[in-house]
Order: sequence, then structure tokens, then C-alpha cells
Amino acid sequence: MAVEQNIPRKFGWRWYAAAGLFLAGFLGLAGGVEVSERPDILTSGLLTKAYYALGLFVVGGLDIGTPLSGPIWARTLLWVAYFGAPLLTASAVMEALIQVLSPDRWQLRRIRDHIIIFGSGRLTLSYLRLLRRNSPRVRVIVIDTEFDPVREQELQQKYRVTTIIGDLTHDYLLGRLRLNKARRILLLGDNDFQAFEAASRILELSPKLTGRVILHCHNLRFMRSLQNTQLADQCEIFNTYHLAGGGFVRDNLIDHFKRTDQKDVVVMAGFGRFGQSILEELHAIASDEIDQVAVVDKDADRRVLVVDEQEVIESNYPRTVFQGDISHPEVWRNVTDSIDLSVRAPTVVLGTGQEQDNLRTALWIKDKYPNALVFARTRDISNFALAVGSEHGIKNISITQLVETNIPQRWLS
Repeated sequence: MAVEQNIPRKFGWRWYAAAGLFLAGFLGLAGGVEVSERPDILTSGLLTKAYYALGLFVVGGLDIGTPLSGPIWARTLLWVAYFGAPLLTASAVMEALIQVLSPDRWQLRRIRDHIIIFGSGRLTLSYLRLLRRNSPRVRVIVIDTEFDPVREQELQQKYRVTTIIGDLTHDYLLGRLRLNKARRILLLGDNDFQAFEAASRILELSPKLTGRVILHCHNLRFMRSLQNTQLADQCEIFNTYHLAGGGFVRDNLIDHFKRTDQKDVVVMAGFGRFGQSILEELHAIASDEIDQVAVVDKDADRRVLVVDEQEVIESNYPRTVFQGDISHPEVWRNVTDSIDLSVRAPTVVLGTGQEQDNLRTALWIKDKYPNALVFARTRDISNFALAVGSEHGIKNISITQLVETNIPQRWLS
């Protein structure tokens, strides 16, 4: 379902067809055609001929009669206008009726207690999977600026949602969504600034939605910089990797740390949004359990500086930074020269966005240091990675699964 925006559109084909048919009728009458019911038109002025040419769109030639005489080209043009003009009018009327009587149009007029989602990516699918288990009958509207045809069909048929093409920063669309009757708004698109702009407009139009607008921000640095704004107090702002990283620490690392007698060594191979979130959560709830941390990333120096700039991690343990690709043997030679991974049970998290490199490096580390607790990250749940991990003692972590496991229950009620 597409919703018109309050933006002037270019002339469509009907305008050109109408102009052509009017011109055909006018030229036919002006070319000397005599008609059966109004022979006086033949000698009338051009303005009168133009008036009757316009009348063809309403009643065709019924009020002036059929062509009797005149040049063949003029009669041909007039016959074209006789048939074409009323057909064009009828098609426009039928299209207008279809739009007025459209089920989606009426559904939006009476919809209430509904959930509105902006964005149709993986995060939306994860949320809908959980939502349909908890609230199978709640009405859901998914809006995006464009849809992949297969994804749109999946949303409509599998998750029973209404899809709308539009932009939530446009007041016309917001005015049609009955915001004051909505249960919750989720902004899960790819453009962070657009999401904050939409949230601002939504809360301005419907202040009662305060606390019920959930906004996903891709950029952790941008999200942290806006934490002390009024809008942040009115919304729930989150990042998928931050959500996944916090859940990973609580579900997988805390028990391991408690089982070990001494403080633990943690190697973070990959220090993007996921790695930063893991270290932030470790600092928040398990800093006393950590002996030292090693950070490995091809852009490690800059990323560590960014984290330090935001003062989200003030460690009371040694932190060593190794700049380089996790696939490079020299990087691991430097790591193992600095940290002895052969003692106790160090934790090694291969958390880069390169799934193949994560798994291959995890296999190498586990083979060389069988005492280590090794995790390899994938985006989605991978049967292949799970099978290889089970065979070699490597634990697989899926970002999608971690996100779905840690989505707050209040977002689903």
C-alpha cells in the first residue's frame, strides 16, 4: 500500500491523454465537421467549439450528435475524442472509487491499539518473530521508503502486517497513522538522523507516546552523544550490538568468571560496536573479575581512543591494544608474547564482522590453546558454524539470536 505524500507530483499520463483528446475534439469541430444534433456548432466561434470539446469528457457526443459531414481528418479526430474522452473520465472515476473503497484505506481510518514500525530490515523481522509469539493478533503497520518485493510479501503473508511506502518524517503520513491511538512506535530504519527526526515529529504530534517510541541507532558514538538530550528521555534508544553485547556477557561470561578461582584474561579480537559493548558491560558488572584485557582490531588505536573520549570504560585492570588484522599471524605472535594464553582458562572472543575469519581464527586458537574458552561470532544462526564449533569445542554466538533473546519483554506487550 502506498501513501501519497504532500509533495507536488509531475503530470501523469492522464493529463497528457486529456490534453490530447481535448485537442482532437476541438480540431475536429474547428475543422468543419457538422454534427446531427447541433448543426449551429459549424458556424459558431472557437470558444463555443472549445466548450463543446470539453463537454465530450462528461457526456461524450450524446448532446451534439454524430458527425455528418466535413473533412475526413476532422471527422476522424472527432470520433477519437467521442470514444476516448468518456473512457478516460470513466477510468479516472473507477480508480478514485477503488482508492476510496480500498480495505487498507478504511483499516487505517478505524485502526487503534496498533504498532507502527519504520524499516523492513533484519531487525524488523526479529522483532516481528517475537511479537507474533506474544501478541499474535495485534495490528502492525510496517513503513519503509521502499520494499524488496520478496521481503514485502513475507511481511504481509507470514507476519500479517500492513505495508506502506512512505517517510515518517512527513507530516501527511503521520497524520494518517492515528498516532494518538497507537500502542507503540519502533524506528528500526537505517538512517539514524532520520530516525531521530521522525521521533521528534511523532512526539510533537502525540506527546502521549512519550516512553513508547523505541529508536534504533546504528552509530554508538552518536547514540552516546545524545544521551543527555530531552528526546533521549522521551524515547527508548538502543543499538543492536549494544543489546547483544550486554546479553552475551550476562549469559555466557559471568558464570565462567565465577567458576574460575583467579581473575580472568579476556582477548577481544574485533573492537567494533559488538566488542565495545562487551567491554562496556564487563566494566559495568564484572570489572573485579578481570585480570587484563587485550584488544585486537585493524583499527584498534582509533576505536580505543573514541571509547576513551566518551569515558564509557574506565578500567581498573591493564588493557593492551594490538593494531592489525585478526588473520595476520604476526598479530597473534604479538598477543601471545604479551599474554600467556596457555595458562588458566582465558576467554577469547572472535567478534569481527568477518564470519569466515572469526571461525578460522577460532579453530587455530582452540587447537593451539585447548584450555581457552573461545567464541566465534556470526550474524545469523549458522548450522555450519554450530556443527564445526561443537566438533572442536568452540562456542558460536549469533548477533540475531542475542538480539532476539535480549529484546525487553515490555516492547512485546
